[in-house]
Amino acid sequence: MSLEGAERQRLFVGGSWVEPDGGYYGVVDPASEETVGWAPEASRDQVHAACAAAREAFGPWSRTAPEERAAVLARTARIIGERFAPYAELAQAETGATTGTARGMQVGVGAARFRRYARVEPAEWAIPPQINEAGPMGPAAVMGALAVRQPVGVVTCITSYNNPWANPAGKIAPALAMGNTVVVKPAPQDPLSVYRMAEALEAAGAPAGVVNVVSGRAVEVGEAAVSSPDVDMVSFTGSTAVGQRIAEVCGRDMKRQLMELGGKGAALVFDDADLGSAVAGIGTTFSFYSGQICTAPTRVLAQRGVYGRLVEQLAAHAGRLTVGDPRAAGTVVGPVISAEHRDRVESYVETGRKEGAVVVAGGERPPYERGFYVAPTLLADCTNDMRVAREEIFGPVVSVIPFDEEEEGIALANDTDYGLIDYVWSGDVARAFRVARRLRAGGVGINTVGRNMEAPFGGFKRSGVGRDVGSYALHAYSEVQAIVWPG
Repeated sequence: MSLEGAERQRLFVGGSWVEPDGGYYGVVDPASEETVGWAPEASRDQVHAACAAAREAFGPWSRTAPEERAAVLARTARIIGERFAPYAELAQAETGATTGTARGMQVGVGAARFRRYARVEPAEWAIPPQINEAGPMGPAAVMGALAVRQPVGVVTCITSYNNPWANPAGKIAPALAMGNTVVVKPAPQDPLSVYRMAEALEAAGAPAGVVNVVSGRAVEVGEAAVSSPDVDMVSFTGSTAVGQRIAEVCGRDMKRQLMELGGKGAALVFDDADLGSAVAGIGTTFSFYSGQICTAPTRVLAQRGVYGRLVEQLAAHAGRLTVGDPRAAGTVVGPVISAEHRDRVESYVETGRKEGAVVVAGGERPPYERGFYVAPTLLADCTNDMRVAREEIFGPVVSVIPFDEEEEGIALANDTDYGLIDYVWSGDVARAFRVARRLRAGGVGINTVGRNMEAPFGGFKRSGVGRDVGSYALHAYSEVQAIVWPG
């Protein structure tokens, strides 16, 4: 990436690329610490202008035939595919993702989500007729009914830094498919990729105002995008603490919410588990986004009979992983997003030591002069009341806690403020499903960390509100209207 010649990105408001009132700030490559480009800092007025543009565009867009909206999404996917290489290069530079992750899981999944929502699905359902007796409401009648999904209106999409393609696309595509218009506020660490997505949508024929992108490091940028009276719904991915503040604002104005918040996924590993499968799955916490993902199985609950072997094999697995330049072919673990976040992750490891956890792998900063690297770290002999077992670290750190009986394992798994995705490894399929149904989590993986991309995604407790992915996202970005008539 060129540094001195890096482009100064403009905001995308009402179909125009506009200069930011607040100037520009540098976007830093987490691997090299060099400047990738210059992101725009929007003012509160510019955010409100974006929301107003989305409000003005909502009427015509919501009345556009679903097939025409789908065609825009399909063209967007095709354009992303045509520009795949430079888009992936930028995503890697902004996030520090390995090449495979930037190409396959970031840009590749982003394009796939636009293709997915280019598939038109029914938005109306017939309700069985009801026979009403004569009464104060009128004569006897057979009442027909229809349930109709209607767009919510203007949706503010506040996206996470760990995946600047898949996460925004997972919000924008279903929202547009349902006839909503959007104002996207990307994470300040890596907003440039989201502007590339806006370029693709513009080139695909999205009308002016249907998609708007406003960025900035100042808190007031996000606040304005949430509190604007033109906004009907907020879709947010990020920390529980920020989600709570957004929810307070939405509650005052009765705005719809879709919240995908923090996680502290429990991985229950029973004595009869396939340890190779468990180690490979849990090990993704070290390698996938360098642990910066809310679905990671960061809290391992190991039954006593397998505890020692599991810790040994996880430590060996962590030690084999190559940490370094994400552009290098053999790299498995790249950097975390920033120096500040590296310090935060390292402070949690030190806290774990002080609380009595044993560092059996990692724990030391990798010996690189540049880049925000954290070694894959395994903490053993943890208890469920330690901070490293209760708080989301968002880095390549795994805590292992022993348990004896099934009931104890379930109780420990549920003893958390979070409930996004848990995991069960067991050779007894009946037990695995029995345990899964008792876990207070929005999703449970049985002998896998893989996902079905049509399955509902979202959390219990402080891990969020609502569900998206697949057809569930179409429900999330719509209101259901009942139309009733006499038969």
